[in-house]
Amino acid sequence: MTQAITSRRDGDTFQARLFWLRAACLLDSDSPIIKVGFETGPKAFDDIWVDYDASRSPRDQEGRPLRREHVQCKWHVSPSTYGYLDVADPEFINANARSLLQRAHAAQVTHAPAGDGVRFKLLTNWRIDRADPLRAIIGSRSSAIRLDRMFTSTTDNSKIGALRQAWREHLGGDDETLRLLARTLAFAEAPDSLDDLRERLDHLFGFVGLRRIPARESAFVYDDVIYQWMAQGRLEFDRVSMREACAREGLLATSAPHPVTYGVKSFEHPIDRLEDRCVGVLDFTPDFDERFIRNDADWASKLYPAMKHFLIDTVAAADPLRLALDTHASLAFAAGSILNIKTGRKIDLEQRTIARRVWSADDADPDPAWPRAAFNVVDLANGKPDIAVAIGLTHDIAADVRAFVERALPNVGRILVCQPSTGPSTLAVAGGRHAFDLAEATSAQICATSSAGQRPAIHVFIAAPNAFTFFLGQRQPVLGKLTLYEFDFGNGRTGSYTPSLTLPLSS
Repeated sequence: MTQAITSRRDGDTFQARLFWLRAACLLDSDSPIIKVGFETGPKAFDDIWVDYDASRSPRDQEGRPLRREHVQCKWHVSPSTYGYLDVADPEFINANARSLLQRAHAAQVTHAPAGDGVRFKLLTNWRIDRADPLRAIIGSRSSAIRLDRMFTSTTDNSKIGALRQAWREHLGGDDETLRLLARTLAFAEAPDSLDDLRERLDHLFGFVGLRRIPARESAFVYDDVIYQWMAQGRLEFDRVSMREACAREGLLATSAPHPVTYGVKSFEHPIDRLEDRCVGVLDFTPDFDERFIRNDADWASKLYPAMKHFLIDTVAAADPLRLALDTHASLAFAAGSILNIKTGRKIDLEQRTIARRVWSADDADPDPAWPRAAFNVVDLANGKPDIAVAIGLTHDIAADVRAFVERALPNVGRILVCQPSTGPSTLAVAGGRHAFDLAEATSAQICATSSAGQRPAIHVFIAAPNAFTFFLGQRQPVLGKLTLYEFDFGNGRTGSYTPSLTLPLSS
């Protein structure tokens, strides 16, 4: 009985914290979110909904304006997976008659008959089964269904064809019916724990001017107040009514809000869209097909110049400056090379670790207990002059880099391997000052290693927090000319590395 009560309360907490991630943005005049609803809307997608300002609305997976998003939150105590047959099974949502898919179809017909402008999203801490065809048609950038993958063939003689057939028969419609519905569907994973969500809210509340609750306090008033408002019939909020409601509850902070944030993204976080909380966002996602750039030449000809313009002409006037970099490592490095050490700017960086934190070069005093940067030079015994640098702070990439070098970079004679002294780990970098110090040590070692040759070409491979990569990029002027590489983490194409940017750009 106790476990059942705890599970139910955790589910309510999950929904409440996802609500506040969106509702708090109403207190930010620069957010495109203009209205948020709770426990109201089309059945099975009534947990949370968001309206966007038409002039600043985000784009869907095909680049069309997204005016509204309906979210169904589904929390589970134990980890598990689901697939395409589950969303066509009423029991999956604890219903007796109509499945999630049927209810989504009814909502789409009513609210998005043309199949655009509205999204219906299932947001759950369960994952889509890796072997299920549903996973194959979900875009990792948007969590939405990609029609080009869903309708890649005209017959049902494949796994994805079986999905189409099962959903058509379940809905009693044809391919066109399915196509219109699929354009509005998204299936997203909520990877954060309840404690992680609370920590993310703490940063957001500080930014928009809501009262922050110390982590040492067990009670978190925001979890309960939305249900009290629901009992009073207050289910929808705009900018004015949200501020009034928070003021009545004593939730407005007395101190000034935190600095404004600018963002750059080349992929989309599943539940934290930068546009919802950043003053300005440079969006490179249209230039990528999932994690892969559409045109290799765009790294240098389009992306770097656009970032330089954004960071120098748009963002640099902000003081203090805070950046959120939801980007490939190459772009994080490029941002650092643009805002390099000589700019003399103090820059705070939002870093996604287990949760989202703000890191800066002076956010802590150095701690001797922090892992040091450990270096090892692997001599390939071929007498070649060039150097590969394998920086594996979060996981060990030395073997992958060596395999790639031996196959694709015949002019590399040495590999400089950089790892934490305690071994690679997602928790190996303690914070901003630690990342800054590791970048300083890595830069010095690269210079020392390359000085043994006569201006060798440098090839850089990085698996590290973006804040470290940014700090290393700030030292690009002393490192000289180098080429960055991106790894195919999902084994979607090459299963290895591909070159991205060479800096500085050729004049």
